[in-house]
Amino acid sequence: MRRRSSASHRSHRTVAATATVLLLLGTGAAASVAAQELQVGTVSFANSGAPEAQETFQEGIALLHNFEYPRARIAFRRAQELDPTFAMAYWGEAMTFNAPLWYRQQREEAAAALAGLAATPAERIALAPTEREKAWLGAVEILFGEGEKEARDDSYAEAMADLNRKYPEDPEAAAFYALAILGTAHEGRDHRTYMRAAAIAGPVFHEDPDHPGAAHYLIHSFDDPVHAPLGLPAARAYSEIAPDAGHAQHMTSHIFVALGMWDDVVRANERAVAVESRGARERGEQPTSCYHYNEWLLYGYLMQDRPGEAAEILRGCQREAAESSGRALSSFAEMRSRYVLDTEEWSGAEATLTADFASEPGARLTDAFLRGYRAARLGKLPDAVTALDELRRARPAAEVALRERGRTEAAYVRRPKILEIQLVGLVQLLDGGGDRGLASLREAAELEGRLPFAFGPPVIEKPSYELLGEVLLEWGQVDGALAAFATALTRAPGRRPARTGLAAAEEARDNAGASAGER
Repeated sequence: MRRRSSASHRSHRTVAATATVLLLLGTGAAASVAAQELQVGTVSFANSGAPEAQETFQEGIALLHNFEYPRARIAFRRAQELDPTFAMAYWGEAMTFNAPLWYRQQREEAAAALAGLAATPAERIALAPTEREKAWLGAVEILFGEGEKEARDDSYAEAMADLNRKYPEDPEAAAFYALAILGTAHEGRDHRTYMRAAAIAGPVFHEDPDHPGAAHYLIHSFDDPVHAPLGLPAARAYSEIAPDAGHAQHMTSHIFVALGMWDDVVRANERAVAVESRGARERGEQPTSCYHYNEWLLYGYLMQDRPGEAAEILRGCQREAAESSGRALSSFAEMRSRYVLDTEEWSGAEATLTADFASEPGARLTDAFLRGYRAARLGKLPDAVTALDELRRARPAAEVALRERGRTEAAYVRRPKILEIQLVGLVQLLDGGGDRGLASLREAAELEGRLPFAFGPPVIEKPSYELLGEVLLEWGQVDGALAAFATALTRAPGRRPARTGLAAAEEARDNAGASAGER
C-alpha cells in the first residue's frame, strides 16, 4: 500500500500504518481487547507521541476518516494509556464526538476528553510540543468552544483553512479541512461549498490514492446526480481502501444511488451490512435488520424489483422495533413506507405490519402519511381523512424532534409539510375535487423542486413529481405526465417507479398519435 513519506511536514516522530483495529470485547478503554488485522486505510499523521503509541494512534486517525467513531475512540484512548502526555491522542478522542455530516455533535463528551489532557484550553495548548500540534489543538478548542454550533462550525473551518495554508504539505491538514468545509453546509447541499471541499480533498487523493479520508470526502462532495460521475473513481477506490469499515463500504453507494446504478448499490450495502453484522457478533451482540445500511439495501432491492429480499429486511426490522423504541421505530416506519409506496402493494401483508409509534414523533408522522396514502389509493375516503388529521396532529412534534436532533437540512425540514400537501391533494382528488387536488400535488412538486438535492434514497419517500406524473397520467393529461416524470428522473436518476411511469406515459402518447393517424 502506498504511504506518503514527505519529510517537510513531519515532526521528529511519525509512523505510517495500515490500521490494526482493536476490537472491543467489553466496554471502556481499559476493557480486554483482541488484536485483529482489519484493513481500514493507510494514514501518516505527523505527531510527537511516544513510539509505542504510534500504531494505535494511526489506527484512530484512519477510523476517524472512515466515520467509525466508537472504534476510533478506543484507539485514541489506548494511545493515551501508552503515552499519557500525548496531546494529539486527546485531540483525536475529542474529534470522535463530532460527526459533521450526520449533524451531530456531543460537546460535553468532547470537553471531557480534552480535560483528560489538562483543565483549560491554554494549558492544553501549552502541552503540545510543536507549533503544528498547537494549531490542531487550537482548532478543536474552537469546534467545541462557546457559541452556537453553526457559528462554531464556521469558525472551525476558518481555523482549519489557516492550518492548511501554514502546512501545505500535510495531507491530514488538507483532509480534515475538506471535512470541515463540508460541515458548514448546515441547510443541506450547497454546490459551492461542496465543490470547495472537493478542490481540497482531490489533490490528496491524487497524491495518495490509499488515503481513506480523501476518497471519503470526495464522495460526499460529489454525491448528487450532476456531479456523481466525478465521484466514481473515489467510490471504486474507497471500497478497496477500507474493506473492513462498514461505513466505507456503504459510502460508495452514495455515488451509485445518484447514478441509478442499482446493482452496485446493492453490492455495496450488502458488504456494509456483512461488516457490521460480523462486528456485532464479535461483540456478542445480535446483528440488526434496521438502520442506515439496511435502509439503503432495502431501497436497492426495490429498485432492482426484488420485493422478496426487501420484505425480509423489513420484517426483521419490524421484529426489532416491536421490542425497542427510538431509532428502530423510525427505521421501521421509513422502510415500511418505502416498501409499500414503491411496490404499490396496498393490500399486501407488508402494508399491515405495524408497531407502537407513540414514543417517536417522526415515526408517527410517517405512519400517518402511509396509512392515508394507502387509503386514498384504495378509494377509502374516510380512512384517508382520518389519517390526514393524524398527520396534522403529529407534524408539530415531528418538527420539534428534527430540530432537537440538529437536522437542519432543507429536505428534512420541509418534508412534513410536503407530505401533508401530498396527502391533502390525494384526499381532494378522492373527494371529487380534481382541479384542487392537482393544484395541491403541483404545489408539493414545486416545493420539493426548490429543495437542494439530498443524497441517497429520496427523503420524500414518494417523490412529488413522480406522484404528480402518475396522477396526471390517470387523468389523461399525458403531456403533463411526461414532463413530470422527466423532472422526477433528473432528481432521482434510474428510479424504477419513475421509469415505469415515463414508459407508460410515452406509450399513451404514442397510442394517441396512432389513433389520430388512423382517423
